[in-house]
Amino acid sequence: MTVNITDEVIEKIHDSSNLVDIVSRYVQLKKTGSNYVGLCPFHNEKTPSFTVSESKQLFHCFGCGEGGDLISFIMKIENLSFVEAVKFIADLQGISLGERSKVNDKLKLEKEMIYEINKKAAKFYYHNLKNNGEPLKYLQSRNINKNVINQFGLGYAPDRWDSIYNYLRKRGYKEETIEKAGLIGKRKDNTGYYDKFRNRIIFPIIDAKGRVIGFGGRVLDNSMPKYLNSKDTLVFSKGDNLYGLNLIKRYSDDEKLILVEGYMDVLSLNKNGINYVVASLGTAFTHNQAKVLKRYNREIYICYDSDIAGINATLKVLNILIAEGIQPKVIILPTGQDPDDFINKNGLEEFNKLIDRALNHIDYRILMNKQKYDLNNIEDKIKFIKEVSKIIRGLKSPVEREVYVNKISRETGISVEAIQDEVLGKDFKMNTTFYKDKYINGKNRYNKNEIMPIKIVLEPAHLTAEKTIIRLMIDNKKYYSIVKDNLKKEDFLNYECNILANIIFNEYENNLQLTELTPTFIMDKLNKEEDIDSNLIDEIMEMKVDFLPDDKNKLVEDLIKRIKYSKLTIKRKEIIEEIQEIESKKGKDEGDAEKFKSLCLELTKLDREIKSHK
Repeated sequence: MTVNITDEVIEKIHDSSNLVDIVSRYVQLKKTGSNYVGLCPFHNEKTPSFTVSESKQLFHCFGCGEGGDLISFIMKIENLSFVEAVKFIADLQGISLGERSKVNDKLKLEKEMIYEINKKAAKFYYHNLKNNGEPLKYLQSRNINKNVINQFGLGYAPDRWDSIYNYLRKRGYKEETIEKAGLIGKRKDNTGYYDKFRNRIIFPIIDAKGRVIGFGGRVLDNSMPKYLNSKDTLVFSKGDNLYGLNLIKRYSDDEKLILVEGYMDVLSLNKNGINYVVASLGTAFTHNQAKVLKRYNREIYICYDSDIAGINATLKVLNILIAEGIQPKVIILPTGQDPDDFINKNGLEEFNKLIDRALNHIDYRILMNKQKYDLNNIEDKIKFIKEVSKIIRGLKSPVEREVYVNKISRETGISVEAIQDEVLGKDFKMNTTFYKDKYINGKNRYNKNEIMPIKIVLEPAHLTAEKTIIRLMIDNKKYYSIVKDNLKKEDFLNYECNILANIIFNEYENNLQLTELTPTFIMDKLNKEEDIDSNLIDEIMEMKVDFLPDDKNKLVEDLIKRIKYSKLTIKRKEIIEEIQEIESKKGKDEGDAEKFKSLCLELTKLDREIKSHK
C-alpha cells in the first residue's frame, strides 16, 4: 500500500502550518510592515530581499525570483520531491498521512457526500425563507435586509419534523448519510428520523473554500435553546472554524479583524459597513480558532457582550490569543448591550469611535477590576491592588511594569513603593518563583534539604516546557511515568506549575488505578490554594498538545532536557554572582578563599554538565 496524499491531506497541512514559523527554522526573519523579511537561503546576498507573507502564506525573493508556498519552500530548501516534502511537513506537524486503503477512499466519499448534502440543504432553507413571511418579518425587525440575506445565504427551517428529511430523501440521499451530516436525528424509539432544525432562521457556516460545512439555527421567539448548531461531523468541527471567515478575504482588505460572539452580531456589523467580523460557533473560543485568526496577520479586536458572561468570556479569549502570540484589543460596549444592539442604535460612526478607544489586554483587565471593586472602600482598594499587581507582574518589559505601577499609584493614591512591593515584594509569591538551596547557621555549609523561594523570571522556553509537561501528565498517566523517572516535584520552578505537579504526583501515587486526570478534577483541588495566577492555570487547562503518541514521547523527553538545562544555567548564574561578590570584597579572609575555590570547582563541574545537555 502507498502513502495517501490527497487534496484533503494538502489542505490539512496548509491549515495546520504557519509558513513564517517553518521558514524561521532556516532563515532569521524580521517583521517589516505586514510581511517578514530576511536573507534569501537560495542565493548569496547581503541585503535582505527574501519576503514572507503570513496572511497569504507565500514567500518570494526579489533577488533570485524564487517563490511559492510552504510545500515548495520545503522542496527547495531540503532538496526533496513533492511527496517527500509533504511527508516531511506532516512529520514536523504531527499529521498522520495514513495509507491508501478502501477505508480512506470510503471516508473521502462520505465527506464529499456530506458537502453535497449541506449545499442542497442550504439552498432548500434559502428558498424557504424567500417564500415565508414570518421569518422575513422577524429579520426585518432585526434590521437585516435582503442584501445581507443574500450575502450570507440565510434560510429558514419550516416548523415541521420531516421537511429537510423528505427533501433530501426524495433526491436519493440515504438516511444514514443525512444523519452523519447532522441534519436529522434518530428517534429514541427507533421508529424513524426527525429534523434537527425546525422553525429557525438558518445560518449556513461556510469555510474559506466556499463549502457549506454546517449550520446554525435561531428561534423566532424567546424559546430555548435560542441557538442550535450542527454537531461535529466529518467536515465540521466547531472549535476549528469561525462564522463569516469565508467573506473576509473576498470583501475585506482592512487591517483589522473583529471577533464577536454571535451570528446576528456579524450580520449587523456587516450591514452597517464593518465587513471584517467573525464569530465563534456556539462553544468556548479555542486555540485552533486563535491560530486561524493569526494567519490573517491583522490587528485583532474582541467585541463581546458587556454582561458578566461576556466579560468572563473576553478574559478567557484574551488568555488564548496571547498564548498564541497575538496582542489583541478589546472594544468596550455600554452596559447591557451587544454589538448588534449598539450599531443598530448608534450607527457606524459611533462604533468606529469605540474601535478607536479599544483597550489593550492589560488596560482591559485593570478596568474590569476597577468595576469589580469600590476604590473608596479600604478593603476593596487592597483587593484591587493585589489583583492588579498580579496582572503587572506578568509583564515581561520592566518599562511596561514601571508605567503601570506609576499609573495605578496615581489613580489609587497608594505609593509607588508599596505597589512595587506588592508586585515584586518578598512576601508575595510570583508566578515565576523558583527554589534555591540556601546556606544556614551563618556557615558556608550547603543544606540540600531546606529551600526558600527566590523570585526570578524564567526563560519563556523553560516556562513553556513546564506548562506542556503538566498538561501531558494530566491527560495521560504514561507521560507522568516518564516524567517521574527524570524529574522531582520540586524541579518544577514556576509556582503554579509546582502546585499542579504536586497534585498530579500525589494523585497518581496514591490512586494506582488512575490512568488520567481531568482539568475539572485539578481545578477542584486548587480551590484551597492562595495567590495563584488563575490566568496561567486557565492557559494550562485549555492547552492542546497536538502530536501523535510517538511524537509526544519524544516531546516529553525534549521538555525534560529543557528543564534540566534551564536549572543548570540558573544555578550557574547564582554561582557566578557569588564569585563576583567575593571578588568585590576589599579584604578577603581564609573562609572567602576556601569558598571561592569551592565555587570555582562547582562552576567547572556545572559547565561540563551544561555542555552535555546541549
